[in-house]
Amino acid sequence: MTTNIKHLISQMTLEEKAGLCSGLDFWHTKGIERLGIPSVMVTDGPHGLRKQAESADHLGLHNSVPATCFPSAAGLASSWNRELIRRVGEALGRECQAEDVAVLLGPGANIKRSPLNGRNFEYFSEDPYLSSEMAANHIQGVQSQGVGTSLKHFAANNQEHRRMSTDAVIDERTLREIYLASFEGAVKQSQPWSVMCSYNRVNGEYASESETLLTRILRDEWGFEGFVVSDWGAVNERVKALQAGLELEMPSSGGIGDAKIVAAVNSGELSMETLDLAVERLLNFIGKRTENRMENASFDPGEHHRLAREVARESMVLLKNEDSLLPLAQEGKIAIIGEFAKKPRYQGGGSSHVNPTKLDDAFAELQAVAGASASFQYAQGYELGSDEINEELLREAREAALQSEVAVLFLGLPDRYESEGYDRSHLSLPASHIALIEAVAEVQENLIVVLSNGSPVEMPWLGKTKAVLEGYLGGQAFGGAVADLLFGAVSPSGKLAETFPVKLSDNPSFLNFPGEGDKVEYKEGLFVGYRYYDKKELEPLFPFGFGLSYTEFEYSDLVLDKTGISDTETVHVSVTIKNTGSRAGQEIVQLYVSDIESSFIRPLQELKGFQKVALQPGEAREVSFTLNKRAFAYYNIGLRDWHVESGTFRIGVGASSRDIRLNATLEVASTTEIAVSFHRNTTVGDLLDNPLTAETAKKFSSIFGLESAMEDNPEMFLAMMKYMPLRAMIGFGQGKYTEADLAQDLSELNALVAAK
Repeated sequence: MTTNIKHLISQMTLEEKAGLCSGLDFWHTKGIERLGIPSVMVTDGPHGLRKQAESADHLGLHNSVPATCFPSAAGLASSWNRELIRRVGEALGRECQAEDVAVLLGPGANIKRSPLNGRNFEYFSEDPYLSSEMAANHIQGVQSQGVGTSLKHFAANNQEHRRMSTDAVIDERTLREIYLASFEGAVKQSQPWSVMCSYNRVNGEYASESETLLTRILRDEWGFEGFVVSDWGAVNERVKALQAGLELEMPSSGGIGDAKIVAAVNSGELSMETLDLAVERLLNFIGKRTENRMENASFDPGEHHRLAREVARESMVLLKNEDSLLPLAQEGKIAIIGEFAKKPRYQGGGSSHVNPTKLDDAFAELQAVAGASASFQYAQGYELGSDEINEELLREAREAALQSEVAVLFLGLPDRYESEGYDRSHLSLPASHIALIEAVAEVQENLIVVLSNGSPVEMPWLGKTKAVLEGYLGGQAFGGAVADLLFGAVSPSGKLAETFPVKLSDNPSFLNFPGEGDKVEYKEGLFVGYRYYDKKELEPLFPFGFGLSYTEFEYSDLVLDKTGISDTETVHVSVTIKNTGSRAGQEIVQLYVSDIESSFIRPLQELKGFQKVALQPGEAREVSFTLNKRAFAYYNIGLRDWHVESGTFRIGVGASSRDIRLNATLEVASTTEIAVSFHRNTTVGDLLDNPLTAETAKKFSSIFGLESAMEDNPEMFLAMMKYMPLRAMIGFGQGKYTEADLAQDLSELNALVAAK
């Protein structure tokens, strides 16, 4: 393929240009043989390669080639480990090279607005900063191997219910600070080869047809250099999508989209310049793929399985460990109960379903790690294919637990409970799993629950357990990772990347999910996840950032290198973390920023930094962060930009969003003045709040004949006057104040702020 793309485009017919903008089939782009332009393959991800075998079904949901199945994004994000996520990406890239795949479709950076979203297992977090950091490192890892990624699903794809037609109605500030910010950091840091648009509409316009999203924000503001691909079947009107900035329609439209493009160019509806720009972007991608293709590439399945085990260990979160029941001693009688122990649920359903190269059996792995000194007894406990309670299986489980010193229950959500294509209807475990907990708890107090699920579950049964390990969907090495953690080969180090509510109705989106008909209103605004629970002063089941360890960590010496900065400067923050326990472990140090007093509605605190640090017993290490303008800014819709309001900010560092160990304050001065203009409906309070006009505003007390009231009880008087518009003084002044007076005062007041 020639490197002179402009020359290549000049040789293409209109029909060839149009054809390049849609797929050849379900997984391949079109090539143009006479010009040496190859067809290349894209395939599903993001937690494993899902390349379809030659005999695959039309939709491509079955019969994929064997590939390493890593933990899904819900688990990966719980590792809070950038370097580890990058290594996963590198492994995925090697497997793509081995299978001649040009682009791995992922990662998914959509925000977890509701725990009911059936596809939450594919998304990282409820927090945009954590999500964007995880996505950025995933992208960097894959693309370091010469394979592209497709950051998805842009934007506001936060439910499966009516996902191809629903309209996500979101105010601009919320869209910017929460839902777009999750993509923004990943694009700016990592430049994915492509971005995939979502099915849904955003504020009335299909994402595939949104010039605001695909061109003005993604390209012009964020500097995205790649191409935009549709989610499979997401294009509504092909020409409008191309004009908005969507280059590639997938899968093949059977020539329908191509014909529409040709007709639009011939009629003058679509300019040739717009089409040529789309073709240029696609040829850049194809050229990049050609240059980076590795001949005879291969990977070591065993090495990748070992990595999958390491990743799964760091992705699991220890939620409870009463009486330090864990780690288990490698001896004694242990009951392993639950069909998941032998038939694991290790990934979610839908387009990301991977055919693993190997699949751990948790029961066998527990036996292998424990060695000969421990004896195990297995009981099925429930039937995976049914929610019905089986009394005979419960009896066998009770008997096994009664004969043992400890019982480990493998529970969670079966495949049918959460998948791409539909949302969950509740947060409960199956009735058969709950009945199993209750039955075993009657005869065994040393009860451990290991969960397999893609998103939060309610736990009314929590008090019947002594330990709970959230395993999420841990990939093909789930069983080995669980064994390593339960027997203490390593200490748990995962922390929740999402809030677990006590009950579904506690969730901020509860009253507005999944919407009515084809409209869902994001009425909770900025208050997603922990931002809501904090502001509402509502106690969650487990807070954002929470996770236990087998050791303890001490925080000390929080130091800021400056006491004050302007919003064009950065501040360096350091804190010392010490492992004060007797085991090696890793701590996830979290930094939250709070605007102590703001004239705008803001969350109480927001995550703006994190580091994962490994420490031996007694070891201490300094952890550092650098904060810039965005750490303190909100999105000002008037400025259409990020803005810092001058004032005092609190820097909190701790072990979770509800466990802030140390605090410091910082003065931040804005370098952007927001233009102020006073008018007849400006209130007295607006003038009093502005230091340039506060003194002048006090004169209005004389208009009401309330000079003595102002002297005797100024606070009461000012409170009464605060929301009085200036025009009202004409009537209340009874002739003492006229329209001419108001005009003169407005002129003088505006002159005061203009002079500043």
